[in-house]
Amino acid sequence: MNFKYEICLLLAAIGLFAVSAFLYSYPTYGEGFAYAANFEYQGYAFSFVGFGSLLMVAASISYMRRSKAADGNFPSCRV
Repeated sequence: MNFKYEICLLLAAIGLFAVSAFLYSYPTYGEGFAYAANFEYQGYAFSFVGFGSLLMVAASISYMRRSKAADGNFPSCRV
């Protein structure tokens, strides 16, 4: 995978994490005890976090494979 695609995947994952943080904490309006339990977008937030995590893992694996194919070592193992 090209380096630009890996960066795009990482930026999309960061964007999904930001959107999911907003959706997780966004309340809909209600009164009393109903207000405390009325966060109806939390299901979407969890799915965005899951999809963002998959994008981040795909970009990381692609980068590791490309780096390993270039010189045979992982980038963190260089001295």
